[in-house]
Amino acid sequence: MKIGVSSYSFSSLFANGTMTILDAIDWVAESQATHLEISIAGFGRDILAEPELVDEMRARATERGVTLSNYVTAADFRDDDLAGQIATVKAHLDVAHKLGIPYFRHDVVEWGWKSANQAEVEETMARIVAPTQEIADYAATLGITTSAENHGFFINNSERLRRLVHEVNRPNFKVTLDIGNFLCVDELPESSVPQTLPYASVVHLKDFYIRDFRPGDGWLNTLANNHIRGAIVGYGDIPMKRIIGIVKHAGFDGPISIEFEGLEDPRLGLEVGLKNATRIWDEV
Repeated sequence: MKIGVSSYSFSSLFANGTMTILDAIDWVAESQATHLEISIAGFGRDILAEPELVDEMRARATERGVTLSNYVTAADFRDDDLAGQIATVKAHLDVAHKLGIPYFRHDVVEWGWKSANQAEVEETMARIVAPTQEIADYAATLGITTSAENHGFFINNSERLRRLVHEVNRPNFKVTLDIGNFLCVDELPESSVPQTLPYASVVHLKDFYIRDFRPGDGWLNTLANNHIRGAIVGYGDIPMKRIIGIVKHAGFDGPISIEFEGLEDPRLGLEVGLKNATRIWDEV
């Protein structure tokens, strides 16, 4: 298992100045993780405006023997400035290439957007295909595989995600498969993961507590008005052993990244999550 972590897990520490991205690389080097995924969400700095930071990240990763595995950024192809959205994603692809990262995930619509009706779904699906193809084609010239993720509330639906892969129809366009995010649209991970796994280039391990009432602040409302909150991998309500078994026995050999969103200190959450994921992988 190629187990690593997402830099998004450190977002709260980046925000309060406790850590920097270079510190995160150092943390990974000293942990059980074998790679680090670079997520622009929660990054806290404008990486496109800081080429010197990119150089520092690559040098530090090389020095510490840390593989940079996947690059994650936002995009919204419903935006009126579609050309600007595409140009920004391509600029991030250039950064990923400079960092030596082989996998790249971009959004296709804004995270919180929810479709109102089927006509809007069909219009949006038709609208996002061409820019996704253009980005995949550009990425192919850099030797990079792109992907969309089951993320937010629109493309999180597993059928829509698989449909997008088929309609984009590019050999280097796949899925970043987050085992927990299906809960945002009330799909069972144990059903959606095996259906989507054949399309995956990268897998995110994530755990959630799940409630049918709102226990307090900080819980995300799903489409069906259930409530979820981040947990340490193996501590939450996702059937983690079953899901990891599905991934393992399918023969998936790409990067697997823990994305921690819980209340605990991220370093503790990741340390325990890495141990749990490794133990479960060996047991299944």
